[in-house]
Amino acid sequence: MIFGIYKRGQGKYTRLCSAFGAAIVVALGCLQLYKKLDATDLGLWIETMVPVGLFVGLALLIFWLINKPTTADFLIAAEGEMKKVSWSSRQEIIVSTVVVVVVVIIMAGLLGFTDLIFARLFMWLLG
Repeated sequence: MIFGIYKRGQGKYTRLCSAFGAAIVVALGCLQLYKKLDATDLGLWIETMVPVGLFVGLALLIFWLINKPTTADFLIAAEGEMKKVSWSSRQEIIVSTVVVVVVVIIMAGLLGFTDLIFARLFMWLLG
């Protein structure tokens, strides 16, 4: 039972999102391979079937990896832990974001001013 679903129904969303994310990466890689092969004169059959075959093979590998007992148990546990997280409210996130943006702007200004001072100092010393 190589391609069976391990612990069906548990960790469903984590497994689906992980599989879709991996499939998107594989699909983009196969698209780039298709574009590279399209620039050659190998023939339409090879130019299309090699990326498609690679995608199908890697999709089966992703399915097998997502349902491998050790990986599946990890993803099931990760989804269980995500359900326990106490998420911040919208107001807390807005306030924290504003604080971070203001501190970054102040630090950028201070570092820019320090850089300007050092640049003038070294130009005066060297020139």
